[in-house]
Amino acid sequence: MGLTNDKMFKRRSTGGLRTPWHKKRNYQMGRPAANTRVHIMKASNTQVKKDVDPKKVTIIRCRGGNYKFRALRLLYGNFSWAGVNFSTKSSILSVCYNSTSNELVRTNTLVKSCIVYIDATPFKAALENKEKKLEEKQLQHHTQMDENVVNQIKEGRLLAKISTRPGQSGRADGYILEGPELTFYQKKLASK
Repeated sequence: MGLTNDKMFKRRSTGGLRTPWHKKRNYQMGRPAANTRVHIMKASNTQVKKDVDPKKVTIIRCRGGNYKFRALRLLYGNFSWAGVNFSTKSSILSVCYNSTSNELVRTNTLVKSCIVYIDATPFKAALENKEKKLEEKQLQHHTQMDENVVNQIKEGRLLAKISTRPGQSGRADGYILEGPELTFYQKKLASK
């Protein structure tokens, strides 16, 4: 059957061999990592391969007839902005920080809790729309928005954190960083 994650076919803590009492089971098999990449659209890429889909997800049947959706390549994700109570689909530009390994940053690999740059255009439109509605109703804007987030929107890209598991769910959804969490990661990025 090949690779297995089962303890039965590994050595004892003393270094001795274990005697297996049954064969390898299909649910114990090891699979290669997903290594979900950010699909970066290049000028040459769009001219030559126009029919290339930016999203590539394979379906894997697992134990109990359940399915895992293994994302191999993604370009978009749903991101929420808690301060404004708004979420929308936005394109992922690049991976900028990962606490696990800098190799995952270099290769633009999407994993859970990695920090990414996303396109700020849909959030900019939502912010303007909300301000218009408040002006029409002649209401004050009660929620204080983080100045760092507003500055990022002006720059055109936002820092966001992936909260789903792209190798398991086939999606890269997350939330925009705000407050002390944003300042923490900005310091980390500045020190790099």
